[in-house]
Amino acid sequence: MFYYLSQFGDQVSVLNVFRYITFRTGGATFTALLFSFMLGPAIISALRIRQGKGQPIRADGPQNHLVTKIGTPTMGGLMILSGLVVSTLLWADLSSPYVWIVLFVTLGFGLIGLYDDYLKVTRQTHKGFSGKARLSIEFAIALIACFFVAQVGQAPLSTELTFPFFKDVVLNLGWFFVPVAAFVVVGAGNAVNLTDGLDGLAIVPVMIAAASFGIIAYLAGNAVFADYLQIHFTQGTGELAVICGTVIGAGLGFLWYNAPPAAIFMGDTGSLALGGMLGAVAVATKHEIVLAIIGGLFVLEAVSVIIQVGSYKLTGKRVFRMAPIHHHFEHLGWTEPQIVIRFWIIAVMLALIGLATLKIR
Repeated sequence: MFYYLSQFGDQVSVLNVFRYITFRTGGATFTALLFSFMLGPAIISALRIRQGKGQPIRADGPQNHLVTKIGTPTMGGLMILSGLVVSTLLWADLSSPYVWIVLFVTLGFGLIGLYDDYLKVTRQTHKGFSGKARLSIEFAIALIACFFVAQVGQAPLSTELTFPFFKDVVLNLGWFFVPVAAFVVVGAGNAVNLTDGLDGLAIVPVMIAAASFGIIAYLAGNAVFADYLQIHFTQGTGELAVICGTVIGAGLGFLWYNAPPAAIFMGDTGSLALGGMLGAVAVATKHEIVLAIIGGLFVLEAVSVIIQVGSYKLTGKRVFRMAPIHHHFEHLGWTEPQIVIRFWIIAVMLALIGLATLKIR
C-alpha cells in the first residue's frame, strides 16, 4: 500500500523514498516486529485459555520436557503470520505476482499447520492428521505456486535449474520443473517443521535464512547487480526482499516470547508456513540448490529422521538415540541452550557459505 505513495513523488519529493525496496524492506521489518511484539501477550493469553493443557509432549522424548514444557500453548505461528501478512500488504508492491505466489504458499502451509496443531491440542496427542493427506495438500499448493512461477518468469530461465558457483551451467527441465520445484517447497516446509523442537531452535535459523534470501532476492531482481555478480536476473523478484524482511521482524517479536523458557511454541502453524515461504522464495529467485546450503541445518534435521526411520525399518536398529538430531544431542547430555546456540552458529556459517556463491562464479 505504501508503495503507491511513490506515484505522488513528482508533487511531494519525499514520497520517492517509497520506490526503494531497501527502504520498504526496513519498514516492513520494523512493522512486523512491532505488530507481533505488541500482539504477543493477547495471543498467548487467548491460546493458553483455549488450549488448557497446551501442546502435548511426547512421552518417548527427553524426560525433562515433561517437566519444563508441559502446559505451554502452541500455534505461536499465528503471531508471526499476522505480522508477516499485515506488513507485506502495507509495504510490498502488490502488483508483483511473486508477492502473491509466496503469500499463497505461506498461508496455505500455515493453514495446514494450524489444523494439525488443532488436532494435537484437542486430542492431546503429538500426532495430527494423516501424514499422507497432509503431504498431498502441501504438494497441491506447491504445484499450483510453482506452475505460476514458471508462467510469470521469463523463458527459458523460468523452467531452468541453476547451479551455484557456475554462471552458465543450467539444466532446462521444461514442465518437469514444476514438480521438482514443488518438491523443494514441500521439503523446505517439512524440514523446518522437524527442526522446531527446542525453544528458539527453529526461528533464529529461519530468520538467518530469510535475511540471506532477502539479499539474494534483491540482487537477483536488480539487473545491474545481477549482471555485476553474474547471477541470473529474475525480474520482479526483488519485492520478495520485503517479505523476507517481515519474517525477520515478526521472528524477532516471536523470539521475545519463545526465548527459554518459552511462553509459547511456534507449532506447525509457523514452522510449515515459514519453511514453505523459504522454499517458494528460493524457487522464484532460481536459487533452489543454494537453499540446501543456507538451510543446511534444516536439511541435517530432515536427513537424520530419514536415516533413523530407514535404519529401523531395514535393520531394527536406530542410528541416533533419538531423531530429529537435536534430541540425539539432548540424550548425549548437551543442555538445551548449548544445542540451540551451537545450531545457531552452524546456521550462520552455512548462510555465509550460501551467500558466497553469489560472488564465486
